[in-house]
Amino acid sequence: MSEKLKITLIGNPNTGKSSLFNALTGLNQRIANFPGITVEKTTGYFQLPNGQGVHLTDMPGTYSLYPKSKDEAVPFEVLTNPHHTLYPHLVIFVADSANLKRNLVLLTQIIDLRLPVILVLNMMDQSMAQGYEINIEELKSYLGIPIIPMNARKKEGVIELIKTIEKGVDVSPCTFINTEKPAPIPLDTLKEQLHLCNSYQALLSLQQSIVHIDEKHQYFRPALDDMKANYNFDPGVWQREDLLFRYKRVFEILKQFVHQKYEPAFKRRQEKLDKILTHKIGGYLIFFAILFLIFQAVFSWAEYPMHLIETSVSATQHWLHHHLPKGILNELFTDGVLSGLGGVLVFIPQIAFLFFFIGLMEDTGYLARVAFMMDKLMRGFGLNGKSVIPLISGTACAVPAILATRNIEHKKSRLITILVTPLMSCSARLPVYILLIGLVIPDSNILGILSLRGLVLMGMYLLGFLSAIGSAWVFKLFMNIKEKQYFILELPVYRTPNWNNVWITVFKKVKTFVFQAGKIIVAIAILLWFLASFGPPKKFEKINAHFDSLRVSKTMNESQLDAAFRSEKLQNSYAGVLGKTIQPVIKPLGYDWKIGIAIITSFAAREVFVGTMATLYGIEGEEPDISKLKDSMRNAHYENSNVKVYTTATVISLLIFYAFALQCMSTIAVTYRETASWKWALLQFTFMGTLAYLASFIVFHILK
Repeated sequence: MSEKLKITLIGNPNTGKSSLFNALTGLNQRIANFPGITVEKTTGYFQLPNGQGVHLTDMPGTYSLYPKSKDEAVPFEVLTNPHHTLYPHLVIFVADSANLKRNLVLLTQIIDLRLPVILVLNMMDQSMAQGYEINIEELKSYLGIPIIPMNARKKEGVIELIKTIEKGVDVSPCTFINTEKPAPIPLDTLKEQLHLCNSYQALLSLQQSIVHIDEKHQYFRPALDDMKANYNFDPGVWQREDLLFRYKRVFEILKQFVHQKYEPAFKRRQEKLDKILTHKIGGYLIFFAILFLIFQAVFSWAEYPMHLIETSVSATQHWLHHHLPKGILNELFTDGVLSGLGGVLVFIPQIAFLFFFIGLMEDTGYLARVAFMMDKLMRGFGLNGKSVIPLISGTACAVPAILATRNIEHKKSRLITILVTPLMSCSARLPVYILLIGLVIPDSNILGILSLRGLVLMGMYLLGFLSAIGSAWVFKLFMNIKEKQYFILELPVYRTPNWNNVWITVFKKVKTFVFQAGKIIVAIAILLWFLASFGPPKKFEKINAHFDSLRVSKTMNESQLDAAFRSEKLQNSYAGVLGKTIQPVIKPLGYDWKIGIAIITSFAAREVFVGTMATLYGIEGEEPDISKLKDSMRNAHYENSNVKVYTTATVISLLIFYAFALQCMSTIAVTYRETASWKWALLQFTFMGTLAYLASFIVFHILK
């Protein structure tokens, strides 16, 4: 089997790279970090008609090989370092055919790196609608590279691209700069010392002050530093001259090969739409109306598939319980693993709907308008418009949302955004919210169509947003970071959503949620089952002896006796001992020992709360599903008391606790990696934990 062909997909932001990536790889994708750094990469795999395997890497969007952020540093390191594991055999450059002046500057740099390149002129339908006419054949001859006109969203041109890849691509004979011009630098010597392929790679490595040379080649630093000092090379001057020259060449190319025959009418329509959607008052009202509709749909539309999953899990448990051999393994699998895992699977429909709507807003170009609209508001809280994207992304998961802050150039705004993003209600909180809201909020409608539970759920998400920007304002007052702040954001044109992209995004997000949460939940469910099923041997011997005597005396019927026996064993189990140990700390919040266990286990991941409750309460009966779990929780009483645990005060207090507490080890880890300091990670954890405890305490005692 021949070695996989390594291809890199690169281009400016908003050029349709993701659409092409999805068209080529479909669902055969995975997300990981680039080696040695926390910037996410998406890799995919596909096969050419001749059987050759292709490893495709989608690079973060960048405007040039002069990086200004961590995201932009990745393409620089991969494309200028032949020793990198992802150094490509071929580059596919995706350009917005209606914005070639901006796009082609980066292309000229890649050509000068002497890498084989295919230029994809994407969004051809839009450039034609804007009156552009591109002489593709002459441009192809001038650049010396294959050019594929394409509409990736509709998969037009993808087959031609695959055929071109299969045929093979040569390095362009075209060059754009004279690498000997900056100074009499012995680039051949530099190439030899760094084991680079060409002079432009050597020049870029020198220009970037070797910041991005990977750790394996750090011993080259002295050679590069000496060369900069000995030959009077000014990196800043060279960068300006290089970019100015490239823009000039690109302008000449466009003048020769691209012509605009007329000014399109749709631009005026887009401007009118922007005035409405980004209006200083109406824009906010429209945004919140959209959020309102989303959360109504999350509750209403997901009801039937949730019931179907719930019924299926319950039926599976019932069947396995009666058909597997009786014994400890039967109880472990049915009462432990399936109870915990089923408590997460049932929420897949609601999570899928949430990701679906976020994907729609992003794919249509509306999400960028939200960031633009909210920039002025955000600045008052120490943030900026680019902070909105991580905050909204935080409704899915705080980890990638924190990674998305790399696009925020202002150091203080970026740090504050990192610290407050976990306050946004993520998808891991969604199962907790839905379970608790279902306990105390009636399943009724307002005005006949508005779900009351949907309104409460929207309220929890708004609470997360308000607490995030409120906390940002507090951090702004205490952080003494002075730096000039600016906001540059490219607004993409409005587009009809690419349904294929949206569905692939939903699939990937749900798959990630289920498998990442599932691993943790299964492990914790097994541990919880053990803790709840076993206890100190002497205590369990006494309990067994006591109930054996009750069975002989027949003072209770068999079902009452079994229920009392299970309850007594649970209270004296290792889980019961653990819960009762921490109960004095959480009792002021209205919580009992079972809630205490759930709080401890859900520090691994918030969604574990539901699985923990399903495991703890499921031990008291067969076939525990979410409906029966709610019934068990509604009927739960404090130990040796007739007082119910899950009153309105307790449940609202618990909702507030989960809205504010930082119960996610992954978030703490990524905060540490992004800030390079445990100080900020511990501050984030302590601040959110203190806020959660105090807010829950106040809410419980007011409502009690």
